Amino acid sequence: MTSSDQPSLADLTTFRIGGPAKTVVIARSESALIEAVRQADDDKEPLLIVSAGSNMLVSDEGFPGTVLVVATEGISVDLSACAGAYLTVAAGQPWDALVAHTVAQGWSGLEMLSGIPGLVGAAPIQNIGAYGAEVASVIARVRAFDRHTGQITTFFPADCRFGYRSSVFKQEPDRYVVLDVDLQLKISDYSAPVTYAELALRLGIEPGDKAPAAEARQGVLELRRGKGMVLDADDHDTWSAGSFFTNPIIGPDQATQLPTEAPQFPLSDGTVKTSAAWLIDHAGFHKGYGSGRATLSTKHVLALTNRGDASAEDVIALARTIRDGVRAAYGITLTPEPNLVGLSL
Repeated sequence: MTSSDQPSLADLTTFRIGGPAKTVVIARSESALIEAVRQADDDKEPLLIVSAGSNMLVSDEGFPGTVLVVATEGISVDLSACAGAYLTVAAGQPWDALVAHTVAQGWSGLEMLSGIPGLVGAAPIQNIGAYGAEVASVIARVRAFDRHTGQITTFFPADCRFGYRSSVFKQEPDRYVVLDVDLQLKISDYSAPVTYAELALRLGIEPGDKAPAAEARQGVLELRRGKGMVLDADDHDTWSAGSFFTNPIIGPDQATQLPTEAPQFPLSDGTVKTSAAWLIDHAGFHKGYGSGRATLSTKHVLALTNRGDASAEDVIALARTIRDGVRAAYGITLTPEPNLVGLSL
């Protein structure tokens, strides 16, 4: 475990925005991670846990406490002809490197989640998803440190309360610290069924068919790059936290008020999911919207971006403009996806 004083949080987030932290602690082992959490809690010190900083926007004032950077790494694998590949992965393992490794080994199940920035420990918290897949579908177990009890707790899928971009870990954000994640994958060189039409078209297959997993991964990466969703230091469209707003889930009565061309996806509980990107674009906020230091991406309207020297307040001001515009046009209030640290929308 190493620590430093007064570093800038801009150096720890993909937005490249954020003021100073009182102290940064880098935990490279599980024991160091737990020790740092316990120490902060015992000292009643504010604690911010950072997992690659790809899903947060930090205020320009910074954070008045300990910033704990998760840097634990390691993968153990149990292979079985019947059960497939059972992986136990440390929370600090880079997510996309893990996906690349599983595809190269012939383990199927993560290829649709290629190119998502961040670390493995953040995956169950956010229930990360893309192109018709969610990580919840392959999670077998999550081990986490419970800050309330001081004990390590094991969560099986039913315990995780997974939902759209949600979980028990996100619902109780100051309680659990993910230590490692168990994933159950199939032994196959082929992907899961490709349900996302845009990806199926790129792969030259019908929706619902499978593709070689390596080709599916490459197709996903190409689509994400085209939308500015693969990190690139030279591309300001990627100086962001990815999608800034979640897709709204609305009641059936509210759904009938939307234009007929608005995307609508009925859910099993009777609610309807619609597209935040469609709402933003049709409310008049197109790609590249904005003229200041923070604008919408020139590639995708869901990403709010730092054009080089934006402040957190620049981004928040843009987010408020978009939220208010969509609400005025369609009566739907968009919800931010990133963790807003020291900020409110």
